[in-house]
Amino acid sequence: MNYRNLIFPVLAMATFSSCKDKGPDTPDYPETKKVDTVDVYYGTEVPDPYRWLEDDQSEETEDWVQRQVKVTNQYLGEIPFRDKIKTRLTEVWNYQKEGTPVRKGNYWFFMRNNGLQNQYVMYVKEGRDGEERVLLDPNKLSEDGTVALSDYAVSEEGNYMAYSISRGGSDWNEVYVKDVATGENLDDHLEWVKFSEISWFGEEGFVYSRYDAPDKGEELTNVNEFQQVYYHKVGDDQSVDRLIFKDPVDGLRNYTAVVDDDKENIILTGSESTSNNSFLIKGWNQQEWMIADTTFENNTSYLGTVNGEYWVLTDFEAPRYRVMAIDPDNPAIENWVEVVPEKADVLEAVELSKSFAVGHYMVDAESKLVIFDFSGEQLSEIALPGRGSVDALRGIRENDQLFYSFDSYSIPSQVIEYDLETNESTVVFEPSVDFDGDNYETKLVFVEAEDGAQVPLHIVHKKGIELDGNNPLMLYGYGGFNVVYAPGFDVRLIPWLENGGVYVNAHIRGGGEYGEDWHQGGTKLNKQRVFDDFILSAEKLIEMGYTNSEKIAIRGGSNGGLLLGAVVNQRPELFQVSLPAVGVMDMLRYHKFTIGWAWAGDYGRSDESEEMFRYLYDYSPVHNIQTGVDYPATLVFTADHDDRVVPAHSFKYIATLQEKYKGENPMLIRIETKAGHGAGKPVAKQIEEVADMYAFTFYNMGVTPYK
Repeated sequence: MNYRNLIFPVLAMATFSSCKDKGPDTPDYPETKKVDTVDVYYGTEVPDPYRWLEDDQSEETEDWVQRQVKVTNQYLGEIPFRDKIKTRLTEVWNYQKEGTPVRKGNYWFFMRNNGLQNQYVMYVKEGRDGEERVLLDPNKLSEDGTVALSDYAVSEEGNYMAYSISRGGSDWNEVYVKDVATGENLDDHLEWVKFSEISWFGEEGFVYSRYDAPDKGEELTNVNEFQQVYYHKVGDDQSVDRLIFKDPVDGLRNYTAVVDDDKENIILTGSESTSNNSFLIKGWNQQEWMIADTTFENNTSYLGTVNGEYWVLTDFEAPRYRVMAIDPDNPAIENWVEVVPEKADVLEAVELSKSFAVGHYMVDAESKLVIFDFSGEQLSEIALPGRGSVDALRGIRENDQLFYSFDSYSIPSQVIEYDLETNESTVVFEPSVDFDGDNYETKLVFVEAEDGAQVPLHIVHKKGIELDGNNPLMLYGYGGFNVVYAPGFDVRLIPWLENGGVYVNAHIRGGGEYGEDWHQGGTKLNKQRVFDDFILSAEKLIEMGYTNSEKIAIRGGSNGGLLLGAVVNQRPELFQVSLPAVGVMDMLRYHKFTIGWAWAGDYGRSDESEEMFRYLYDYSPVHNIQTGVDYPATLVFTADHDDRVVPAHSFKYIATLQEKYKGENPMLIRIETKAGHGAGKPVAKQIEEVADMYAFTFYNMGVTPYK
């Protein structure tokens, strides 16, 4: 489950004045030892003096972490207005949020957060108008809120719910089964589950993906190979689960499986990276898999069964995606039949009801909903509340009900029910938030890259802002893995916007805003285009009068952290503050840690060719920090339990900055404990983190908020 944060801004513009006359001084960094480790790539020697920091379990690394934490905490704690930011964040975060409902049998399930709860609580009611009750409260699974609900799936008649939890932000999940009627947990407990679907076969059991348990003393890094698919029968011990699939040769592939709507076949998809997959089908009692597509050149996902055919969403010969029908008895890709053709807009998702299909299209990263009949004919478009984003689109297959959430930068996330027969729309949940969206405006502008590509920017700010070139501006980017960060309500933006800041979301190449061509245009030997698009965006925003280089902060996480590390090395004078989070900073060794090998489809690998090595080496953030360069004030964010982008990336990056940078700007790292890559982080920790980010940014811009 992916619960988008329901979030955003308000209030009056503050006056600005310099705050550098009081507050923290330039930090005195802890000493970080260097070692003589050198790797040789195609005859080129590459020193790695901080290799020892890759062992994040060693006492030596732990001591280094504690010394870094002490310096960072002292610096942030001395910023005079930090507590004001935290107080305001806490106020505006405290509003009720709800997700779209799921119907199974006679039960209705939905998620709710009363405002400041660390985790969303799951509720259930019998019948649409039945009395609601708590089915699962993840906040009671740990005292500190660090155990989070990762996913859930309800059996077809609603008798059982399988749910997975994550501890301390880890990608590793544990799966439990709950009796819906009684609310009691059964004895089922599944371990070593990661990147898995949970797909029920009626009421008896479900399929899921897992890895072998590690041998005693084995490094967890080695566990991320040979993912397998199993069937678990309710009530059984995991040790007797039935093996559905295991790749006998290639351990560097991920496999997930779903059960078709008629409960006759298992649909298996396998991926070698974060994009493109295989597609196979097998009956429950069959031994051999029927091959639909094993080229690993297309992205294909099962939507549901319509009139005995499998509908799939695919970019097969359609980079902006289309819907095709597969005969499950003759599934070879050359026999697929087009149902909904590719259009100019990207088809992001499709939901099925009893009689209709609803396509979720992206138009310049904004949402559009289109209704089709089962012949593929377009019938009408659903009118949305404004220009923004649709999420959690859910159709009810037993009838023609549709639910979805909608938000924009100025509209908090609301839940909407749509009757596909009568074309009537009803808002079933609308939050009450301490902000007035009418005080803000969002613009969509395009900047032209050297090769003619039009890069869209969503620009958000208070109405009536003066374009005098002196506004604080936060530029956000990601640019990878076909991911789209659509425009949406974000409570974390409030302190920025209500203090006169401008927020810009740059939809640079590498994402999926315009389909697979836009994605591939920012991968492997095209990766520099991503950095160029981001740099161009900053330059154009200055030209348009929004800001200047002394008032630009840049922000990005994971692949976006890599983006920041690269552009800061290439154009350090363009930015005042850099805020990279959980970034991939060592591009020569990323594939050696946990699931890093799966990113090679976007990045390439240093060991695949000399050309690829030299390309990666030329932009790898850790390897391109220079002495004598005036880098922007930098606050790196990472977490001690991040087992996706391991903290060693951030450790080595900040150690190198602290060693080589000789100026007065702070080079700090904020290391969260009992946290991972970001998902499931308790609200209290999120508020602390955002308050630190804004305090650091405003202070290093010479701006006093809430004056």
